[in-house]
Amino acid sequence: MPTISMFYGILIRMFFYDTEKHNMPHIHAEYQDQVAVYSILDGTVLAGRLPPKKHKLIVAWIEIHQEDLFADWQLAVNGKKLFPIRGLDQ
Repeated sequence: MPTISMFYGILIRMFFYDTEKHNMPHIHAEYQDQVAVYSILDGTVLAGRLPPKKHKLIVAWIEIHQEDLFADWQLAVNGKKLFPIRGLDQ
């Protein structure tokens, strides 16, 4: 599972061919030992939980980079190499 972004201790990952469980474009966000899955469409949490401050950062990041995330999603479902996306701290 490639890491496509890192900021403020948060890792953002996207799986290849990951369309069965959540069945919509999404990312996996990891912070310390916690993981949450977020919809790229609107930033809603599909599974898991992160601390409230980190959650707000991820939702803002998704909104800023939604177009890039959808482009990476198309690459991922086709098994192609993903592009890194700038974090909030860069």
